[in-house]
Amino acid sequence: MGRITASSSQLKPDPKFRSVLASKFINCLMYDGKKAVAQQVFYDALDVIQAKMGDRDPIEVFHQALENVKPHVEVRSRRVGGAAYQVPMQVNRNRQQSLAIRWVLSAVREKKGRATHQKLAEELMAAYNREGAAVTKRENVHRMADANKAFAHFAW
Repeated sequence: MGRITASSSQLKPDPKFRSVLASKFINCLMYDGKKAVAQQVFYDALDVIQAKMGDRDPIEVFHQALENVKPHVEVRSRRVGGAAYQVPMQVNRNRQQSLAIRWVLSAVREKKGRATHQKLAEELMAAYNREGAAVTKRENVHRMADANKAFAHFAW
């Protein structure tokens, strides 16, 4: 996780929807530098969404799904006098986005047995409706932060 890239400044919008977020998502979805494969999986997933939710623009569903997965607070470990406290902290915009993408993809990769584009479409539709594994993950993170509100004064 600790590698620093200039990806945000060099990121080009994806060819089909002209969305920078979509191309970021495709890059995160990609394995072994196989971008064409990742793009195909992503677009197939959006086609499935289009078919199932005919009245909505699939790219809108994608954006809203990621919006619904973004965490607003998270807990960070902070050492104070020999004890480690879980301190709730605000999450900055970039981290919100990358966590949302990471959670959706890990939820998709944990499911087994179907084509990736189908699993991705299902997870995005679930997230759009505020359900599914990625949204559950977000709820758990928020719950953790809520439970540790007492240590909020350690945040600086």
